[in-house]
Amino acid sequence: MSLRETLEEDIVTAMRGRDQARLNALRFLKSAIQLEEKAQQKPLDDAAVLQVVVKQVNDRREAIRMFKEGNRDDLVAKESGDLKVLEAYLPPQMSHDDLVELVQQVIGEVGATSGQDKGKVMGKLMPQVRGKADGAEVNALVVQMLESAG
Repeated sequence: MSLRETLEEDIVTAMRGRDQARLNALRFLKSAIQLEEKAQQKPLDDAAVLQVVVKQVNDRREAIRMFKEGNRDDLVAKESGDLKVLEAYLPPQMSHDDLVELVQQVIGEVGATSGQDKGKVMGKLMPQVRGKADGAEVNALVVQMLESAG
């Protein structure tokens, strides 16, 4: 079953269960997917739908951070609920140890020796971890490992 079909079924389930918060988050995700389809003028495959989900998750994390800074606990709670719903559509997240191992492997493959090689490492690494790890965490780990290598 595709991500899109799963989303459609989850919307129906949320409607039947009268779970308004979940329903709103799912409808917002569906709308974001439809906007992307309209922009690309074609239906999205699972990989493209996953990219939309990742973007929505990142947007929620950023909103939560900003609302915390603004002491808006009510909005933090709403965005946190939405984030929890959206994270269910992400593939299983990589453990820190697995991520460290993968970063070391990619650094070795591209022959990176200093922070100047970060672009090469990230370019090869991000397609492998997209949706499975937080990009900010990956970036920080790459920087840390390249600094210690150099």
